[in-house]
Amino acid sequence: MAFGRMSQDWYKVLGAKPSDSPAELKRKYQKLALLYHPDKQEADVPAGEVEERVQRFIEIDQAWKILGNEETKKEYDLQQREDNLTKEWPLHAQIYLEDMSWNEDEQLYTLSCRCGGNYSVFKSETKDVSLVCCDTCSLVIEILQ
Repeated sequence: MAFGRMSQDWYKVLGAKPSDSPAELKRKYQKLALLYHPDKQEADVPAGEVEERVQRFIEIDQAWKILGNEETKKEYDLQQREDNLTKEWPLHAQIYLEDMSWNEDEQLYTLSCRCGGNYSVFKSETKDVSLVCCDTCSLVIEILQ
């Protein structure tokens, strides 16, 4: 399930933080859901606002679908972390593993950075890692699988 780059910040939608416990997330969701639920609206809410509130309710519901489930939450958190890394760090290049130098003794792939430092990734990490920081400057390469 891809959440799309630059997707909604589902924590913000719920007024929550990634560090909130499942119980806290649920409480925040329920509070908002009650507040914005279409059946719970005052009769005298102007029509334009009804539309907005329904939209907001749909977002709240969507946020809960993702954050209320351990699997999708974990996936979403990972994606957020990667998005933030790419935003915070200048992406220097996208490289395939086979284009990096292989060090048999250390079971390590390396690539020289233009600053003279190195990007390195252990063979054991290659399944989980897609962004690698240079060991001396702030540039990042993305490893394409």
